Amino acid sequence: MNIHVGAEAFARFEARRLSPAIGAELHGVDLSEPMDDALVGEIRKALLRYKVIFFRDQDITREQHIAFARKFGELEIHPATPKDQENAEVLRIAHNASNKGQENFWHSDVTWRAEPSLGSILRAIELPQVGGDTLFSDMVMAYEGLSEKMKEFCCGLTAVHDIARVFAKRLGKDPKELHDKFPPQEHPVIRTHPETGERLIYVNTAFTSHIKDLSKEESDWLLQHLYSQAAVPEYQCRFRWEVGSIAFWDNRACQHYAASDYFPDVRVMERVTIAGDGPYFEA
Repeated sequence: MNIHVGAEAFARFEARRLSPAIGAELHGVDLSEPMDDALVGEIRKALLRYKVIFFRDQDITREQHIAFARKFGELEIHPATPKDQENAEVLRIAHNASNKGQENFWHSDVTWRAEPSLGSILRAIELPQVGGDTLFSDMVMAYEGLSEKMKEFCCGLTAVHDIARVFAKRLGKDPKELHDKFPPQEHPVIRTHPETGERLIYVNTAFTSHIKDLSKEESDWLLQHLYSQAAVPEYQCRFRWEVGSIAFWDNRACQHYAASDYFPDVRVMERVTIAGDGPYFEA
């Protein structure tokens, strides 16, 4: 059953929308302070409504970052996190001139898992003087923008998601070695959001390798068509980072793109990821 999230009013903060499609800044929340269940519930409602929410001027520690994320579920540990890192739940993402261009593609996080993440919470650590914005795209709107015949065709199709497409090179591992621990996963091309009941496109350029039961040519064409929907400006918002900024996105409902436009400056972020469940399609 669909849950109408657009009519929710917020008693504990003000939500300022970034675009008509997606994204809102929540003003009046201090993430360093203790948080009761009512406030957590309102933040979750805002996440469902706007698909990505932002907090400004948050002076918090790693431990507080982790504690905030735990309010929304169990946390994941990413295989790219160093084994000797003190806070294993934190993925440090650093980009400079030596690894430029490794972040600027539309994707959803960890879709190579059997149970991809519910959401990601990203905190700015070091920012370039200008640039390094993150864009977000509403995959529900992307699905709704397809023709009725294309929707009918895509619903029920299954795609394969593969960690090795990105992380074999980054981690310096053979794809087979990665597959022994994280075998390729099959997810519906169109998934149903487990909390809102909305349908959305669930393939991405980073981790989706092909669509089952189609020829390579058919699969490649259809994936490119579906990938391109994330790039439609009317489905997007753009977030300009500042010191103390935090983004929290619903990984089940949107994709994101980190603009790789700030070199030779450095951009360092830290991400904590909330575990999710297996994607499904409800006819």
